[in-house]
Amino acid sequence: MSLTGRTVLITGGTGSWGRCAVKRWLALPDGPARIIVLADSEGSHAAMRAADPCYAPGPRLDYFIGNVRDRRRLVFAFRPADVVVHAAAQKEVASCEYNLFEAVETNVLGSQNVVESAIATGVERVLLLSTDKACAPYTSYGKTKALAEDLFTRGNSLAGAGPTRFASVRYGNIRGSRASVIPIWQACVERGEPISVTDARMSRYWWELDQAVQFVEWALEVMHGGEVFVPRLDSSPISALADDIVPAGWPRRETGIATREKLHEYLVSEDEAINTVEVENGYVILPSHPSWPFTPPVGSRPVPEGFSYSSREVA
Repeated sequence: MSLTGRTVLITGGTGSWGRCAVKRWLALPDGPARIIVLADSEGSHAAMRAADPCYAPGPRLDYFIGNVRDRRRLVFAFRPADVVVHAAAQKEVASCEYNLFEAVETNVLGSQNVVESAIATGVERVLLLSTDKACAPYTSYGKTKALAEDLFTRGNSLAGAGPTRFASVRYGNIRGSRASVIPIWQACVERGEPISVTDARMSRYWWELDQAVQFVEWALEVMHGGEVFVPRLDSSPISALADDIVPAGWPRRETGIATREKLHEYLVSEDEAINTVEVENGYVILPSHPSWPFTPPVGSRPVPEGFSYSSREVA
């Protein structure tokens, strides 16, 4: 599905991904006819509008106050939408560990509300923004996002013969986003303080915001429903990332791995590889028991036996 002439709604749309998507799509001559930014904070709406003149409300850009925990509000918001990108989430790993009930309310029950509201209003395509931490999840955050992926896959069965289809995009850290360590390190340098590194052996996936937006555009175009799309990403040890961000010789303090944090992340586990195909720009995890018509992407090929996709292997 092309976004040309469509109405696109972004949950959690005032975040880093949403801002980048809105700026890009408004600049495209063949972009969406209308974009709706949904977020639950007046302050985040005001901050986004003030950040750049392109975010001023107008015929192609609306702001809608609402929380994914409120299904009634979502139904109102979704009625004009052809496409929904579900970016709203509680994302900070330590916060999700300490406030697990809240993470479940937003990441799991909120995602269920998105699925039910999209079906009720006839939205055509709905895409979840997930995380590498949903693969073989160890943290509470990862477990809630893994359940969100499952809800989106199963949502296709609930939609039945209706127009609504659901899929997910699973990816790693976005450089410079609010949840990234990069702004934290930059602030330390500005204050003249050492940066904190959990463990020099740790590796992570990284990519840029504009790459993430373009990958989502592609996934929306090719999805049939039920897939988890995985981009081909660069990865590096956390120590190498620090070398790129802070001045040479800047003091570092190694703090040790935080609670439940992994040394390395996975985007496709060995168990998932059974249902995974490779495409030019990444991998697609296919639904294992589809109960709706499904066709693997054109030109895809199965991954080798025993395949897994880990930041340790490509770092």
